[in-house]
Amino acid sequence: MIPTIDEARALLKKYNSDPFHLKHAEIVSGVMKYFADKLGYGYEAEFWSVVGLLHDLDFEQFPEQHCIKSQELMREAGLDERIIRATASHGYGITVDIKPEHTMEKVLYATDELTGLIGAVALMRPSKSVADLELKSVKKKFKSAGFAAGCSREVISNGAEMLGWSLDDLITETIMAMRETPAAKFDE
Repeated sequence: MIPTIDEARALLKKYNSDPFHLKHAEIVSGVMKYFADKLGYGYEAEFWSVVGLLHDLDFEQFPEQHCIKSQELMREAGLDERIIRATASHGYGITVDIKPEHTMEKVLYATDELTGLIGAVALMRPSKSVADLELKSVKKKFKSAGFAAGCSREVISNGAEMLGWSLDDLITETIMAMRETPAAKFDE
């Protein structure tokens, strides 16, 4: 089964209640939809959005089994294997050996950690917004290992490489994606 975005949101809330995790899921969902449209997969935009929404389904309750337990939970819910594989693949090299292969999987892998870094940079700005955020601000913080230390620079860099993009292009496009994502408003 491929759930609608509302069905996916209900499943997400079954296993997650922390406002931070729910906001992150909505941000990644919006970013995935943006990239689906941008990269010529507009006909699958809702599917990409669902994948983004559910990518951390197991993280709040099962952090030590992240991307492993989610596969079980999604199978129990009867979700399509493409969703299960795509969401699990963002843990490649960390908790699972499922390498991102489809463009959608590579985008998820590349942008998951990056959205966290960009969000942290935005929160440090007087505007608390991605609306006026520039590449150079994110790059400066990207180079500072102590800033948003939980956001893996290695994963972000590997994701850009998987996509065949420069790091600058990945960051710039992800900023643009977050500008179009209602959940990525930090100034409210």
